[in-house]
Amino acid sequence: MNDDIRKLFPITERYTYLDHASVAPVSTDVIDGMNWFLRDVQSGGPVNFPQWMKRMHEVKEMVGRLINGRAAQIAFVASTSEGVSIIANGIAWKPGDNVVSCADEFPANIYPWMNLAGRGVKLKLAPSHHGRVLTEEILDLIDERTRVVALSFVQYATGQRMDIATIGKYCRERGVLFFVDAIQGLGVLHLDVEANFIDSLTANSHKFLLGPGGVAVFYISEQMMAQIEPSVAGWLSVENAAEAFSPNLTYKLDQPLHWRSSAARYEPGNPNLAGIFGLGAALETILEVGIDQIEAHVLKLTDRLCEGLLQKGYDIVSPRSQKEKSAIVCCTHPDHSSTEIREKLLAGNIVIADRCGRARIAPHLYNTEEEIDRILAMLP
Repeated sequence: MNDDIRKLFPITERYTYLDHASVAPVSTDVIDGMNWFLRDVQSGGPVNFPQWMKRMHEVKEMVGRLINGRAAQIAFVASTSEGVSIIANGIAWKPGDNVVSCADEFPANIYPWMNLAGRGVKLKLAPSHHGRVLTEEILDLIDERTRVVALSFVQYATGQRMDIATIGKYCRERGVLFFVDAIQGLGVLHLDVEANFIDSLTANSHKFLLGPGGVAVFYISEQMMAQIEPSVAGWLSVENAAEAFSPNLTYKLDQPLHWRSSAARYEPGNPNLAGIFGLGAALETILEVGIDQIEAHVLKLTDRLCEGLLQKGYDIVSPRSQKEKSAIVCCTHPDHSSTEIREKLLAGNIVIADRCGRARIAPHLYNTEEEIDRILAMLP
């Protein structure tokens, strides 16, 4: 990667940082973007509100470029959990309907579906086989009452990249909605919502998107939007929101709400503009480098890492076939716990994660081969 890109991340001056699957350090550009907004509010209040809305639209356009979507299909929500819940709570469920997912999912993509049990909706989980979920076992769970298949793009505790193209096509052919939790891959791996038949996805910006917490990307297709009633209504969810400032405002209680025609219907109130400005700066970096270039660079790093781990006697949990490998490598050692491994590395200013009894290592675009060699040299 270009040295100029690496210089955007001051954390490199102190740490070898390999924990982007947890919380990514933000760049100086992200800080500048957020500070610009805050200083603008400080000096002028809402005077530049039209400029803020223009920038918000530009950031949505950048999200669209990243996933092959359009700005009208993008909303900004507070978290991945909120994005999942928009879908889970917005469907007109009938008792006996079911949702298909898998056993390796993070709770953010499990609990919202479990919460539907009181409405007679069953959650079915494909099993995990020592860190690998089989596509065919997911497909086998889909039946005539399946309304949604909800899966992560990349599994947080194993690093398995799911075969979302095959699963998405299977769902589309059967009229089943396909929802993807993209937080562990979006920003570091190529993802195309059209090619993968994705009806909706969400991802908080604080991991591989390299943005701040508190703002998440939410994509929804027109097909799915027609089926997802907003579960939270606010003054910005509806058409003609500016009527709120009219001296003749009259609430027509005998008429239904008219939702906005775009994904903005799922943005009920004042957005996290500081977060959105920060995310915009992060997306500019990602798009400038190019997602295909980022993916190739990071997979080269993880291949080098895995080769070294095997030589040191580590067991690699993460599937590493060409279609399944990702920016996340999870490993174990027969003689050293994951907690011991993380603490030893942290003492040497190398940051990784301890997850589910595994050491989890997750590089990004500014990391180098020298840093991979450093972690390998430091590992017990």
